[in-house]
Order: sequence, then C-alpha cells, then structure tokens
Amino acid sequence: MPYAPPASLPRRGVVDLGSNSVRLVVYEGDSRNPMPIFNEKAVPRLGLGLQSSGRLNEEGVSRALLVMRRYYLIAKAMGADPFEVLATAAVRDASNGADFVARLQDRMPGVPIRIISGQVEAEHSADGLLCGIPDADGILADIGGGSMEVVRLIRGVRDVSQSLSLGVIRLADRSGNNLEVAQKKVEADLATVPWLKDGAGRSLYVVGGAWRALARIQMARDAYPLLMVHNYRLTAAAARDLTNLVAAAPLRVLERMEGAPKRRLEDLPYAAIALRRLLRVTGANQVVFSASGLREGWFMRHMPDSIRDQDPLLAACQEMARRFGRDPSMPEALFDWTSPLFPRETAEERRLRLAACWVSDIGSHDHPEYRAEQAFQAVLWQSGVGFDHPTRAYLGLTVALRYEVVADAPFLSPARHLLDGAAIARAETLGKALRLAYTLSAGTPDLLGGTNLRIQKGRLILRLEEDHGVFAGDAVTRRLTRLGEALGLEVATETAVQRRAAE
Repeated sequence: MPYAPPASLPRRGVVDLGSNSVRLVVYEGDSRNPMPIFNEKAVPRLGLGLQSSGRLNEEGVSRALLVMRRYYLIAKAMGADPFEVLATAAVRDASNGADFVARLQDRMPGVPIRIISGQVEAEHSADGLLCGIPDADGILADIGGGSMEVVRLIRGVRDVSQSLSLGVIRLADRSGNNLEVAQKKVEADLATVPWLKDGAGRSLYVVGGAWRALARIQMARDAYPLLMVHNYRLTAAAARDLTNLVAAAPLRVLERMEGAPKRRLEDLPYAAIALRRLLRVTGANQVVFSASGLREGWFMRHMPDSIRDQDPLLAACQEMARRFGRDPSMPEALFDWTSPLFPRETAEERRLRLAACWVSDIGSHDHPEYRAEQAFQAVLWQSGVGFDHPTRAYLGLTVALRYEVVADAPFLSPARHLLDGAAIARAETLGKALRLAYTLSAGTPDLLGGTNLRIQKGRLILRLEEDHGVFAGDAVTRRLTRLGEALGLEVATETAVQRRAAE
C-alpha cells in the first residue's frame, strides 16, 4: 500500500528526463533547503545520434521506458505528490519526441509530463542555483547531454538567458567526435551570445553532471578535504589547467584518473572544451560548481514566498537546532550575549555568528566523549545547499570548540585546510564564549539572562546576578580565563552588588 506522508512532511517527486541521463528525486518537507530522501539516476542516452537522425535513440527509448515505469512505481509507493516529469532537449527536439511521450504516458498514468523549452529549462536551472547561492553574480551555464543553458545573474536576480546546442552528446555528434571541430563549434555558438562578456571579473557558475565529474577529478588531484561538489570553487587559472589536462588526455589516461566516473569518460573532453571556452569568453575570475539546478528550481517553485525569502544558511541551521537542540529560544539569547565580544564584525561575520549560535547545541543528545567530533561532522557534512565550504568548516570548528575539543584533534584537519588564520581565530573566540555560556546557563535562556559580558579598560568582565543559579565556580573561572586568552584580555567577575557599589 502506498505510504501516506504526514501533512507536516509532504513529499514531492520530479524526474529530470534529459538527453543523456534520467533521474528521479523525491523531496521531503517544506524547506528553504530541499531535502532529497530518494535519488536515483539511469543513463539511457536518449539523445545519442539525434543530431544526424533527428530521432531519439531507439535503444535509449526502450531503456528509458523501463526506467520510467520503475520511477513511477517508486514515487507512487513513497507518496510523492505532486509528481512530475520534466523532459528537456532531446525530447523537445526529436521528431519522435511526442510519440515517446505518449508511450511514456501509458506507463505513467495521471503523471504530468512536461516538454519544457530551453527558456524554461534555463529559468529552472537559475532558480535552482539561486536556491543554494542566493547572491550569485555572474554567468550560469548548465550543461546536459543535448543542450547548454546560459543565464546572466545580477546580484541574485535571474536576467537574460539562452539555450545552445552544446550538450556533451550533441557536441560530439555535431563535431563527428573530433575535438578540434568541437572547439570551433563551441566558439561559434558562444559568439552568438554577446552578454556572456558581462561575466568579466565575476563568477562562472556551472551546473551539470559532466562538469561535476571534472570537479571530482580536481578534488582528487588536490586531496581536497570535502567530497562535496556543491559550492566547490576553482580559480580561473586552476580551471583552465584542469580543462587543458582533460581535453588532451587519451581515453586510457582518463580511465586511470582518480575521481573520473567510468560512465562519463567519453563525455569529459567535450565538457572540458565547453568549460575552457566559456572561461575565455566570459572572462570570469573563478568557477563555482553547483549541485543545485533544474530539479531544485522545480522544487522551489512549489514553496511559498515565506520560505523562498529565507536565508538558506540560517534556515538550515535553525532546522538543525529544532531537531537536535534543547531550547529553540537559546540561540537568539546566545547571539545577544556574545555580541559585546565582536564590536567590529562585518555583516557576514555577524551572520556566521548567528548561524553558529543556532547549531551550538546540536550535540546535546550525543555521548559526551564524542559530542565534539559528531557535532563537527554533522555541520561539516550537512546536506543544506546554503553552505559554502569555508562556512561549513567555520561553523563545525566553532561548535567543536564549544564542546571543548583539543585544538589539534585530527578530525579538525578539514577546518584547518579550508580556513585562514583570521577565521580560525574568530571560531576559537566564539567557540570558547559559547562553552562559557553553556557552563553558566545549563543551556537555558533564563539562567543566561542572569549574566552578561563586557569589555572595559582592557579587561573582559563577567557580571553575575544574585539568585539566578549562576556563580563563578572552578569551571566558570577556567573557561572565562580561556576566553580572555583568546581575546588577549585580563578577566574579572563581578556581582550586581559589586557593580552597584562601584557606581
């Protein structure tokens, strides 16, 4: 019998039916950070040979019909509603696309099957990217098997877009599997989009499995500490080196490259050529890889404005606090309590401090010997799309220090790799402040309200109210001293009576 999800956790399913692959994703809940609970991909290569034949590949059609029937039964059994199919370049361009959709509809009764235009595909891709990187500014390129969508982004707003016949399968077909010809095709097509040059000095955001495969190769080459492509960044110079390497590598060399997916080896040189020419045309100063695209854009269109308008980082941290913390009113109290320690922080540092306060109690239910490590990993490996890699490291390090981890613990190595000295110092100060706050308050705003911190005349002063259940015991004194050392300040405690007498 199909599962009936609770009203508080609705499920939505979407199939991205592309020229190369077909993927089903089922999301759970109404969230600023789409939460996939099922994700499966098959590679029928519907668009293979489309350039010359004008028709969907017959073998690919047979495989796709089989896979899509499975996806229909999965979505039905999981209680996904709505459940839709988005068919892209191959189906919309093929002469037998409509016939294929009719056959597909027989196997998926009642399921909307939408053949979307290149314009709509670009809009969905941009919405998906902005779901995870809401302030994106530059050029977005989404490569598939049959097409590449390019979009100009202006400080988090989707602008003009265009769809080009530069998917990896179609590019190979158009060039007769000749890489030199493929490069000329890419150059000619990109030259028809004059606004691509507006990416000069800005970011090039890239979406699509073929480009994510390139990112994994580079991550393996660099022994990168996170196995997460989303928000992985390369300088333009590093990206050019990578694309030059992959575009020139024979198949036998690609096969031996660590991180190279076996099913995409034939596509990689074409993906590399497309990316290399985009870098030249746009003049972008960095490449930002995104795992959010068309499917996440579809998901966000089902969310109300009240969710779409949320900060994805803070929304994810708040969700973690609600699931794993003890008191949902504590993070805001901590934010106010720690504010005197950071009088000159930037707006972004302030935002990160608020995020850290939200996740600061997520280890409260874990074994005390493992809280620091488990909390660090929970933040570092969080699935929310609103986290870039340094932010994951900063928040993870802060929460581990809140649990009084030793600074040279081996599991902290990703943080040390991803953060500069200034960020590490801020994390250490905030982590020690949070440790002191929880020691004083037992994780409750009521007890924390009987204390405050201030910096005065080169000293860090902890004030304690009488009869609030707080006092300067050994643990408090020790943790206050450590916080003072992080700030380079002498420390002192005072009671309200002492403060009034001094005044």
